[in-house]
Amino acid sequence: MYRSHNCGELNASNINTEVTLAGWVQKSRDKGFMNWVDLRDRYGITQLIFDESRTDKTVFELAKTLGREFVIQVKGTVIEREAKNKNIPTGEIEILVSELTILNAALTPPFTIEDETDGGEDIRMKYRYLDIRRNPVKNSLLLRHKVAMEVRKYLSDLDFCEVETPYLIKSTPEGARDFVVPSRMNEGQFYALPQSPQTFKQLLMVGGMDKYFQIVKCFRDEDLRADRQPEFTQIDCEMAFVEQEDILNVFEGLTRHLLKEIKGIEVDKFPRITYDYAMKTYGNDKPDIRFGMEFGELNEFAQHKDFPVFNAAELVVGIAVPGAGNYTRKEIDGLIDWVKRPQVGASGMVYSKCNDDGTFKSSVDKFYDQEDLGQWAKITGAKPGDMIFVLSGPANKTRAQLSALRMELATRLGLRKPEEFAPLWVVDFPLLELDEESGRYHAMHHPFTSPKPEDMALLETEPGKVRANAYDMVLNGNEIGGGSIRIHDKATQQLMFKYLGFTEEEAKAQFGFLMDAFQFGAPPHGGLAFGLDRLVAILGGQETIRDFIAFPKNNSGRDVMIDAPAAIDDAQLKELHIKVNLA
Repeated sequence: MYRSHNCGELNASNINTEVTLAGWVQKSRDKGFMNWVDLRDRYGITQLIFDESRTDKTVFELAKTLGREFVIQVKGTVIEREAKNKNIPTGEIEILVSELTILNAALTPPFTIEDETDGGEDIRMKYRYLDIRRNPVKNSLLLRHKVAMEVRKYLSDLDFCEVETPYLIKSTPEGARDFVVPSRMNEGQFYALPQSPQTFKQLLMVGGMDKYFQIVKCFRDEDLRADRQPEFTQIDCEMAFVEQEDILNVFEGLTRHLLKEIKGIEVDKFPRITYDYAMKTYGNDKPDIRFGMEFGELNEFAQHKDFPVFNAAELVVGIAVPGAGNYTRKEIDGLIDWVKRPQVGASGMVYSKCNDDGTFKSSVDKFYDQEDLGQWAKITGAKPGDMIFVLSGPANKTRAQLSALRMELATRLGLRKPEEFAPLWVVDFPLLELDEESGRYHAMHHPFTSPKPEDMALLETEPGKVRANAYDMVLNGNEIGGGSIRIHDKATQQLMFKYLGFTEEEAKAQFGFLMDAFQFGAPPHGGLAFGLDRLVAILGGQETIRDFIAFPKNNSGRDVMIDAPAAIDDAQLKELHIKVNLA
């Protein structure tokens, strides 16, 4: 056998034991008459000692040839270590080596395999298999494994059944762009890779599976960012004979379970807020509630004076920033420049300092007196020592701009603490949203989401006011999951397609199989999907997901390690009936 123990398990209780270890050379320290080597595997590090007076001469000389990342096997005796290392579990012992075998020599790695590496992101992505040897990446993947295991355990204990659904499906016009796959046997026709298993999990409910889940790969051909990849993993779930409350309770329970088992944290509060409240109070539908800085709408106390910027605005809104009253003019100007960036898009910013003596000093003192500024402080909840920042303009854009400023200030003030977790539900989303360019309504979630029964009459007259039986789970300012109660009868589904601009023929061609299934006794059903990548990253204290995926793509959607996507040869193209014109 290559090893009797791993490199993380030996301790003082094993002294005088003969052992066999295998792993990678982390580093070596050659003192001439004595040589120490740190041997690493997935489980930890064990120090090896080669002593000129106690080690066979051939073994001793061979040890001097070892380089970083050589793969070796050693046999030897566990002895007490003179200079103990309390920072690692094996720090009380070392192995006096009697036999050494080089299993594979290694080139010098392009970056150091250490927790704090000298490798930039691009080079580490190219040599991802080396990056995985580093503890931060390795531990992130182990965390992902643990989360997935706890999800399977929790759901299985509630009688959910894991069912696999197809990867080669039909392209649909809704949602993001599909990745398409040409069919060799069906000339001119294509499969699509699933953006989600949505229709299949609904069909499983028609099939009587009752409770389904799947940890499943999904694919979207869209622009990338730090928390988005072209392929991603969902914890996909569906339940029959349920209402919204049933689903919220089950997956609130799952979230509590994960926080307790993974982080050792008991969550007391799991608030529920409406979409309208979230937008009005935080400027977005995935608010971070680990800190305050809730919005205060100031129109009533800002538009009665001769300040034309506010008077012309649809919305004047501010936030109170705790302890920011000591900001210098340079710091304030820096924030004004920050909100003016194209990524935020504000035209400017007004501020009012709340002095310790209860007075106020603002950038618009020419237009507003102490009574006005006192009302601003009251509405935003500002206290002495705080600073009020105010933006104005079109309501939706201004809320989004202030939301971005709120998150930036919270980051700068250290209020977004990764060891704190604040989950919540956002409910009562609009069913439809208007595309200003096309003038058409689109499903905010997807076309299978059920409207609130009490809002059905509004579909004919005011479709933008119809609320959906939809809900999102938010954790620390990130949407980690979302779902809805589904439409389960053909007539309502046809009506929904009509309001989304489908002709009867288009709806039948795209989704006829689902509407046909509804005619054979579809139960009321609903579900939810968690984004596993994002959930694990947040549990790991990170905002980005790349280190929690074994082999991620870069910001251009490329795998730089294997150089994909790549061209295929003419013979393959011909076989697939594809002509490529790159001119």
